[in-house]
Amino acid sequence: MKKFNEIALFGKKLASLDNMDNALDLIGEEAKRLSHAERCSVFIVDNEANMLWTKLNNGIGRIVIGLDSGIVGDTYAKKEGQIVNAPYEDSRFLPNIDKKSGFITKNMLTIPIFNSKREVMGVMQLLNKTRFDFDEKDLEILTFLANYISGSLELVLLLDA
Repeated sequence: MKKFNEIALFGKKLASLDNMDNALDLIGEEAKRLSHAERCSVFIVDNEANMLWTKLNNGIGRIVIGLDSGIVGDTYAKKEGQIVNAPYEDSRFLPNIDKKSGFITKNMLTIPIFNSKREVMGVMQLLNKTRFDFDEKDLEILTFLANYISGSLELVLLLDA
């Protein structure tokens, strides 16, 4: 329950933001703190271009993938969070992103972010939980966070468009 209360307090900070970059930075920091992950990326859905792109990705440059690409694309398609604790053994994993960035993904948690019409507007991806692997408790907490921030993120995306 403590983490859920922390998310509620975080929501007050998020509600005061009207800029997508600032909102995504705050979301990423909170998600990393809650899950003890090294990195957080938020992929935004672009249905017209049939792609997902990152606005927040810990300084490795913009990542653009197809809506049907990788574990993030699969999360978008299935509309459910996924725990992948052996990404290099998963055929959906996109190792070229690691090669390009020099980062090594050890484990991953992906969570869809829904808009007010219950359509996926983004996917939050957390990488490399610092102790142990991601588990169902992480999925529960980060799903709660994604649901909690969805209205604010939807508003910021509309204002930023």
